[in-house]
Amino acid sequence: MDVTLHLAQDPEADELLGRSHLAALVGMLLDQQVPMEWAFKGPATIAKRLGADDLDAHEIAAYAPEAFADLLSEKPAVHRYPGSMAKRIQQLCQYLVEHYDGDASAIWEGVDTGQELLKRLEELPGFGKQKAQIFLALLGKQLGVRPKGWREAAGAYGEPKSFRSVADITGPESLAKVRAHKQEMKAAAKAAKASGR
Repeated sequence: MDVTLHLAQDPEADELLGRSHLAALVGMLLDQQVPMEWAFKGPATIAKRLGADDLDAHEIAAYAPEAFADLLSEKPAVHRYPGSMAKRIQQLCQYLVEHYDGDASAIWEGVDTGQELLKRLEELPGFGKQKAQIFLALLGKQLGVRPKGWREAAGAYGEPKSFRSVADITGPESLAKVRAHKQEMKAAAKAAKASGR
């Protein structure tokens, strides 16, 4: 894998996301309750603080939990909730070490169907169905991982040019479209709640 992603809107962070399967997975994990760019810049920040040019699942899984939480809490913090996210990242890396020998790409290598890949992604700590579908759409749309039926397994996120998630962000223009979609969804949810539906 060596593509250019534009999720962090930061060349160095995006370069890491494009060449590191684990960095892309960790960025997806961090993508909640913070702006997307902040989440996807996280893997590069963590790597830098570890004194490395990439993330290593074995190293992170074995890291002392308090020390890893401190690493994420350093200013500027990697996430709004650095302590809980440090724990989640370590759980993800421990799972990868246990099930895939620490190799994130082993999740999708040799997978025959989109449904099978979705199931594997949903089994990851911190990945519910929606996050798994978004990551599956990102794999298919931008990273060339396209098992049979991947679009269907990714649901609405797999639709071409749907601009619903990070899977469709390729630069500032598409980022603006995804942001607009998310704002529409929030407004619709708020309206539905207000009308008592």
